[in-house]
Order: sequence, then structure tokens, then C-alpha cells
Amino acid sequence: MSVAPVSFAASIAADWGTSNLRVFALDDTGKVIAEAASDKGMGKLTPPDYEPALLALISGWLDPNRVTPVLVCGMAGARQGWIEAAYRAVPCTPVGGPFARPKVESPLIDVFIVPGLSQAEPADVMRGEETQIAGVLAGRPDFEGVICLPGTHSKWAVVHGGRVERFLTLMTGELFALLSTQSVLRHGMPGEETDEDAFAAAVRKTVVAPTDFAASLFRLRAEGLLANLSPAAARSRLSGLLIGLEMAAARALWQDEKTLVVGTGMLARLYGRALMLLGADAELVSGEAMALAGLAEAFKGFGKETA
Repeated sequence: MSVAPVSFAASIAADWGTSNLRVFALDDTGKVIAEAASDKGMGKLTPPDYEPALLALISGWLDPNRVTPVLVCGMAGARQGWIEAAYRAVPCTPVGGPFARPKVESPLIDVFIVPGLSQAEPADVMRGEETQIAGVLAGRPDFEGVICLPGTHSKWAVVHGGRVERFLTLMTGELFALLSTQSVLRHGMPGEETDEDAFAAAVRKTVVAPTDFAASLFRLRAEGLLANLSPAAARSRLSGLLIGLEMAAARALWQDEKTLVVGTGMLARLYGRALMLLGADAELVSGEAMALAGLAEAFKGFGKETA
């Protein structure tokens, strides 16, 4: 959705992922007055491409008589992105400076990139999800528990006292993509249909017996050949096996804690369902709304700590 701006933007917030770029024009109260998106994600760009990709979306929002601040979260701050925004070590608040400042040619914008978070032991990093966590805490400053952020590399963050204490990353989404499109299993799961019963059974099975995971994967292929396992059931079982394995790996985090699943679409719903099947105290929260709320929270410290 795009809303026509009623005036030039006082500031601009940008969520720059691997696949897409979303930008929001804000008035001087922080209210969104316009938004736009493109497929110019980090995966398609080299450093010189970032400023043109950004200006293609926001040029109509810029006041020609002043410099407009642009605050960016996500993969634009990765080592392979526009400019690397150094990680902040946990435990710490989810967002804060110093912000990275790429050099820009346009005299109408000043760009700041939110740093990600790092963990020394065990080694882990996140970039982009910290802003969604900040958005959660902006609306729930007293939240204590675990925030799950499903995605290509899903994150589980333990939050106490307004700080991210520690976190865990699992490559579940990437594994699903690889197995469903590049392994022998791809022959048995074309399409996008789901089978909720097959998903639920696979989640429960993997949590109870995670050591059977590898054998359970090949059974998807064997049952397709011998028992005509439907593509919907095969895809859903694969999803359930992988998410179930993740639930088993993260169980020590969510088992006795309030858990918020931050995301949108089917993936977030599957994570929420898996947690509820396992008896967790879980709630779903909009990922897009939390990213924007987190950027608004980052704006509060904007200009105070910059690199």
C-alpha cells in the first residue's frame, strides 16, 4: 500500500533486507505519511547501487531546502552491503549507536544505519531483527521472556530488563529452501499447498525423537514412491520436521517463558502453531509493524551517537 504524502517528510525510515527494500516517510511527530517498496534488496546490489535504489523511492518526499535524515535497519549494514555497521555486543538494548554513515552524493539526505547485535559465546550475530525487538519493547517495555523471529535464519532472543541478554540462530528457513528445491526431496513436493495434520504430526515426532530426523527426511521420498504421499503432505511434513527440530534445539529458551513470535504470513503462523502444539505460552505479533516501531525507537537516539 502507498499513501500520498501531504508534505515533505521530516525523516525517513528504511527496512533494507536481502530481497526487498521498504521505506516510510514520517512527519515531525513520527507518523507515517507515505510508504513505498522495491525488490532492490541487498542480494541484488553493490555498494554504488544503494543510493540510487533509495532515491528512486524517496525523491518525491525530499524537501529541496533542507537535509532529510534517513535511518536504515537491516542488511544494508552488512559486510556485503552499503557500509558495514559494526555489531553491538549483548547484553545490551536492542538498538543504539554508533550508527554507520555511508557517503552519499545527494545533498538532500543524510543516511544512518542501525548496527546489528553480536554474541561472543557461542558465536552469533543478528542484523535487522534487533530493530523488530526494539519495536516489541517500545509497545511492551515491561516484557520479560523470549522473542522468536522466524525467517531464513530464525532468531530466538532472551529479553530481560529491556535488554537482549543472549540469542540463538537456526538456519531452518534456508534448510527448507535447499531441501525442497535442490535435494532429491524436490521431486515429491511441487506446489504450495499445506496439510496441517501432517505438519502437526511431524513437529511432535521430531521434538520427541530428534535423532530420527535424518531418516525421517528420506522417508518423505520413499513414501512418495511407494505410498503416493501427496505433495501437500510431503511439504508440510518437511516443514514440520525442520521446525520441530528447531523447537527441540530452542526448548531450553521457550519452555518456561512467555514467547512472542514476531513475523507475518504463513511462516509466523506455523511457528506459532508449533509452539502451541507443544504447550508453550506463545503469541503472534506483526513483524512489519514491529520493524517500523523499532525504527521509530531508534530515531529517539538519532544524531546523538553516530560513527
